[in-house]
Amino acid sequence: MSTMRSDPSHRPGGSSHLPSREGGSTAPGGIGLSIIVPARNEAESLPRLIEEIALAFRPIVARGESAGHRMEGFEVVLVDDASTDDTPEVLDRLAPGYPELKPVRMARNVGQSSAIVAGFREARGAFVATLDADLQNDPGDLARLWDLLPGFDAVLGWRQTRRDVWTKRQVSRWANRVRNLVLGQSIRDTGCSVRIFPRDVALRLPMFHGAHRFFGPLLLREGCAIRQEPVGHRPRPHGSSHYSLRNRSWAVVVDLIGVAWLMRRPVRYEAADVPPAAPGPGASARPVASRQEA
Repeated sequence: MSTMRSDPSHRPGGSSHLPSREGGSTAPGGIGLSIIVPARNEAESLPRLIEEIALAFRPIVARGESAGHRMEGFEVVLVDDASTDDTPEVLDRLAPGYPELKPVRMARNVGQSSAIVAGFREARGAFVATLDADLQNDPGDLARLWDLLPGFDAVLGWRQTRRDVWTKRQVSRWANRVRNLVLGQSIRDTGCSVRIFPRDVALRLPMFHGAHRFFGPLLLREGCAIRQEPVGHRPRPHGSSHYSLRNRSWAVVVDLIGVAWLMRRPVRYEAADVPPAAPGPGASARPVASRQEA
C-alpha cells in the first residue's frame, strides 16, 4: 500500500473541502457508491460483469455499518457508448434481476472519457467508482477498495500482474514512468480503471478526451489524499481491445503536456471570513475553507 497527498494548505488528513471519509458515506437518496461502467460493444461480457458486481456489493449493503463505514445502497451506471451489438437488448434482459442497474445510452459514440463523464453526471452516489466492461477488472477488488477508503479521499488500484500482450505491458510501463517523471508524481498505474473517489470531486475535474488516463494526477491536483493498492487483472474473455499503440500514442503525449500545464496552473484561495454584510438574519460570519479551482 502506498499513500499520496497534495494539499497546499498542509492540513492533516487531506483537504477539508472534500466530503467526510468517516462514518456517513451515503448521499441523501440512499446511494453510497455509483459504479460507472463505460461499454462499447461488450454485450457478451455484461451478464457476468453485472452478476459479479452484485455478488461483490450486495453483501456490503447487507452488513450495515462496519467500523464507522457504511453503504446503504449502490448503483451500476452502465454507459452504453452507442454500441452496435446486442448491448441494449442484454441490458433490458438484465434489468428485472438487478434493480441497481441504471443504463445510460449515448446517442453517438463519444469515447471512454466522455462516457465516464456522462456517468458522473447521472450518478447519485456520494462516491463514484470506475470499472472496465471487458471483465479484465475484478469487481471483488473494487469492493475491497471500498473497505480501504476510510481515512482517504480516494483509493486507486494498480494492476499487479497484467494479462495483456507483452507489447501493451511494456508501453504501459514506460508510459507510467514518463508520466510520473513529467508530472513529478509516483502514481503506479494511471491506466487502471479500478478506482473510487468522491462524486463532487469527479464533477470538478478538468475533462477532455483521454482524461480517464489522468484521474490520479488530477485528483492530486484537487488536494486528495490517495491510497494505492494492488488489484488483479484478468485475460479478456470476449472480443478485442478498442485501443492500440497507433490510436492512442500521440494523443497521450499531447494530453500529458496539457495535464502538466494544468498541474502548474491551479487557482487557489482561502477566505478568512465572510464579509460583515453577507450574513442574513440570525447568521454569523464564519471561516471559509480553502478552495482550489480548475
